[in-house]
Amino acid sequence: MARKTVEKNIAFDDVKKLYYVTMDYGKDSTGKRVKTTKTFEKKKDAQAALKNFEADKTKGTLVFPSTITVENWLTYWLNDIKSIQCEETTLYGYRNIINNHLINCLGSYKLQELSPSIINKYFKKKKEEGLSNNTIRKHYDLLKDVLKHAVNEDKVLKNPLDKIEPIKTQKNEMNFYSIEQLKTLFTVVENDRMEIVVKLAGMLGLRREEIAGLKWLNIDLENKIVTIAEARTQAGKKTIEKGTKNRSSHRILHIPDEIVSLLKGIKDKQDQQKDLLGDAYMDEGYIMAWENGEPYRPNYLSDLFKKIIDDNKLPPLRLHDLRHTFASIANDLGINLYDISKALGHSQVGTTSQIYTHMFDKTQKKAISKIADVIVEG
Repeated sequence: MARKTVEKNIAFDDVKKLYYVTMDYGKDSTGKRVKTTKTFEKKKDAQAALKNFEADKTKGTLVFPSTITVENWLTYWLNDIKSIQCEETTLYGYRNIINNHLINCLGSYKLQELSPSIINKYFKKKKEEGLSNNTIRKHYDLLKDVLKHAVNEDKVLKNPLDKIEPIKTQKNEMNFYSIEQLKTLFTVVENDRMEIVVKLAGMLGLRREEIAGLKWLNIDLENKIVTIAEARTQAGKKTIEKGTKNRSSHRILHIPDEIVSLLKGIKDKQDQQKDLLGDAYMDEGYIMAWENGEPYRPNYLSDLFKKIIDDNKLPPLRLHDLRHTFASIANDLGINLYDISKALGHSQVGTTSQIYTHMFDKTQKKAISKIADVIVEG
């Protein structure tokens, strides 16, 4: 004799000496009844497990067993949830993490099998592979959102990331030039096609994507103002045209005479090319464009800038660091934080303060020292 029912939903196998508990979830969305079976060595353990199951079923805190894998759910999350919520550049970053890391390590697990220990081992593995804490934190944030939606759609009961401390990030070193170094850079790029890029970033604090997306229709040379309204960025090899980063990024800035002069020169050359090429000229209205009117790829501007820095053996600097340089020099000149924030297009002054905390701390130190000197001398 093998398995025999000893009480409702519990059977005993006298050969294997095991108790079998049948857990009846009820009918799923297709009308099919869903049941699972678990084994226990002791009858009291089997009874306790069944009691807990029935209690959860009564409270409505059960999720139906599912064979859906982590890979299946990641694909659904990316294509059916995030694709309608996020910009292409954000989706590109998500795809890289999912396709190059998560699917390879976690994709074959059933979604309901994921546990804090499995995920912690994944983070440890990525650390051993040389990924930085900042990069691993992106994996953490992505996974947490993925599993949050799984909870919301009753695919898992709890989010295992809720029991894992967020990965601590490290603040990246912020690079910027002094006024003297910036003047040297301006001299180096004089009469170069990158002169306007360097000066828009260094003198106005524009982002690379804002410079790449700048159009003539947003330039008023007569009144010396520029409206920052559009941006061009990249997701891999694909160039994305979009609006500015946020409402505050849409701003109107004064253009110094030096930049006005540069823009007039670029405009004259483009008009000559239009006359020369006729219909072959790709008149998309961008300031940063090739001789045929085709706009530069945003990444190409960064490549050209790096080449200038390397070829002239200047201190290491990224194109985006010219924006930091603008903020640093403005701060050193005593320009108030509110005006710096507005020029940079930050949504809140607090954002500016948080980004440039270490930079502004120097100013606070000077102020406090001056006050202390006055008090002591007094």
